Amino acid sequence: MPSQRRRILVVDDEPLICESVRMLLSYDGHDVETASSGEEALAKHNGAEYDVVITDFSMPGMKGDQLSVALKERAPSKPVIMLTAFPPAQPPASIDLVLTKPFFVDSLRDALAKVLGKE
Repeated sequence: MPSQRRRILVVDDEPLICESVRMLLSYDGHDVETASSGEEALAKHNGAEYDVVITDFSMPGMKGDQLSVALKERAPSKPVIMLTAFPPAQPPASIDLVLTKPFFVDSLRDALAKVLGKE
């Protein structure tokens, strides 16, 4: 269990992935919201403060790297984790950490700890 409850936004166009990650992180005690697109994530981000955003890379419309750039323009210090089955050789500067799908629960927990400075 985490020592501190975090607000997390999970963005993925696949509902099963969103719900699975939401359930895992909620079980760990975090407040988790989901969005099914980059556009929806930006709309939610405008009205709420998140400690971290976890986004898929390949989504229709706005891709995860485009979302991360827009998020960093609004909140440069807030971490963005990218979940992807096909990690880029060189992740964009707007991405703090890349986690390859499929992933283990502990890998997700470790990724959060790393980007939130609790490693």
